[in-house]
Amino acid sequence: MTSTSLPASIDDTLTQLLQHDYVAERTLATTVFLALKLERPLFLEGEPGTGKTEIAKTLARMLGRPLIRLQCYEGLDLAGAAYEWNYPRQMMEIRLAEQAAPGQATREALGRDLFSERFLIRRALLQAISPDQPVPPVLLIDELDRADEPFEAFLLEVLSDFQITIPELGVVQAAHPPIVVLTSNRTREIHDAVKRRCLYHWVDFPDAAREAQILAQRVPGAPEKLAAEIVAFVQQLRAVELYKLPGIAETIEWTRALMALDAVVLDPQTVNTTLGVLLKYQDDIAKVQGGEVARLLQQLRDNAAHG
Repeated sequence: MTSTSLPASIDDTLTQLLQHDYVAERTLATTVFLALKLERPLFLEGEPGTGKTEIAKTLARMLGRPLIRLQCYEGLDLAGAAYEWNYPRQMMEIRLAEQAAPGQATREALGRDLFSERFLIRRALLQAISPDQPVPPVLLIDELDRADEPFEAFLLEVLSDFQITIPELGVVQAAHPPIVVLTSNRTREIHDAVKRRCLYHWVDFPDAAREAQILAQRVPGAPEKLAAEIVAFVQQLRAVELYKLPGIAETIEWTRALMALDAVVLDPQTVNTTLGVLLKYQDDIAKVQGGEVARLLQQLRDNAAHG
């Protein structure tokens, strides 16, 4: 994988992201440009489905960098995120050494060797800052809000100095800082100590014009009238009080599903029978199905007639 140079300006950032199918607003492009220029971690917060994770994937493709992803979850700890020692291999080494050459000197030599790099299992964080990385990677720390709050303390050294202190080995520091992207769906607040080490941006749902541009970029074969109606319907649907609002990914997937059904416009039956592509909770589907779908479609037609 060949690394390419960083964007030269905000406009260049916008252009390069668009070339890799990410339609960014200018404030997001500005934050991305500054994070790359200043070598600061980028913290993206927002509703699920607004394209936060996709930014890291796009940057990896755009810059020709490997992507290392740490998917956060409840109970994640240092062993799962950074490193752990290969205890079974260490025990095997101890038994083999004792059988081959028992004695004090052997035990002391073995004790020194047991916590060497050949017994170290590198997880995502340590892989990302490894000084022998040929190209600094993009490190995606995804859905940090899913991890327990104490886990955030593990990240501070990485975010501040791009290093990890391993008591048995010492400090491992990146020769060149990785590009770090953290995301959060804000199911809980992330500690200020993490945010202070990052450049912050709230990623919102796109307005109708940008969503239409995203759809044209990601589903270029969509009929123009159908795409316009899909965007208008989804934009209206996000104004309904639902457990989980449809994200950009759902808009794209719904468009592809409707195209597979040879739909050319939205009609009540087609919308009602494909809501499971757009909405992911039965309570939301039940709330929208039937009368609400009819109301939204009528509103869509009225807006188009007066537009």
